[in-house]
Amino acid sequence: MVWRTLEDNFQVLYGAALALAIVVLLTPAVGGMARLLGVVDQPDGRRVNRRAVPRLGGLALFLGIFVPALAFLDLGRETRGLLLGAAVATTVGAVDDFRGLRWWEKLGGQMVAAAIPTGFGIWVHRFTFPIVGIHQLPEWVGVPLTVVWIVAIMNMVNFLDGLDGLAAGVCAISAGTFSLIALSLGKPQAAIATAIVLGATLGFLRHNFYPARIFMGDSGALLLGFMLAAISIQSLLKTAAIASLFFPLLVLAVPIIDTSFVVAKRMKHRQPVYVADRTHLHHRFLNIGFSQRRAVAYIYVWCATLAGAALATRFIRPHAHGSWHLWRTVAVLVIGLAALAASVYMVYLLEIVKLANPRIRRREEAARAAAARRTA
Repeated sequence: MVWRTLEDNFQVLYGAALALAIVVLLTPAVGGMARLLGVVDQPDGRRVNRRAVPRLGGLALFLGIFVPALAFLDLGRETRGLLLGAAVATTVGAVDDFRGLRWWEKLGGQMVAAAIPTGFGIWVHRFTFPIVGIHQLPEWVGVPLTVVWIVAIMNMVNFLDGLDGLAAGVCAISAGTFSLIALSLGKPQAAIATAIVLGATLGFLRHNFYPARIFMGDSGALLLGFMLAAISIQSLLKTAAIASLFFPLLVLAVPIIDTSFVVAKRMKHRQPVYVADRTHLHHRFLNIGFSQRRAVAYIYVWCATLAGAALATRFIRPHAHGSWHLWRTVAVLVIGLAALAASVYMVYLLEIVKLANPRIRRREEAARAAAARRTA
């Protein structure tokens, strides 16, 4: 079904290719401009880069998304809202990259960007729960829920942007997965939009993978988070498919998990949730001795297994035509267990749940024994 839909919508491939070419060509010029303007990330105690690296890569990403969108998308009401919101999100991030914004100013700008597509019809009209069924949502519930979702994903992608190529790669995997799912749901416009995001992120990785020559900055992170969150609502959460609620949660699970653990830890220690630190998952990888390349590769694989689980849920369909199919069910379970095992392994490897990790207990016992010997 996907291939038949793709044959009828080659704009998916054309949009991705054009976005990739634009970003590959424009990013060096944007990097040079950022250096001239002094918009660079200097090495410090929180950042992992060892030299000054220009920011504002989000401007190249925006042009790489905006131009193909004008060329290949139907510029209807929803598309106009999507592009206008993306422009505002990029502008808010660029201002923060230039001079820095206080947390409430930045949050206010994000909320404005997130509210724009709701005025053009992109908001959660219904939720579909297993067993319970489809529930229509009134506008006064669906619109605020949409704003919260978009703002949350924008910040999650921003938090994830801590290693060279990490946020761009995770967003590329997510965008490619969303594009395939949207095609299967008969949503060619959403498929084209996410394919454009895929092409733009792949083009940016040409300059952003370790060692990065440019960072996307807040302008890029907020843009990509906005696009993925808004399109997931436009193409998935507005359908009546039972699994549609879980697709965005699976595909975007890595930034969601990262942000959840960081926010929980900051609240536990009564620290402001908006203050940057080095407690994210990628920082934990570096703390246990991983190189940047290896840490990013592990997170890519983790994200890919979760995306694979989402695709398996959509395409293998163990319960089709009113009956269960044994081998399809087994295949979905195997893929789902692989994604779960990868997540559990990451939690163990990064020592997130300390009580469940014997390495932590042994380390603490050794530290107590050494302290006792010193005081004896």
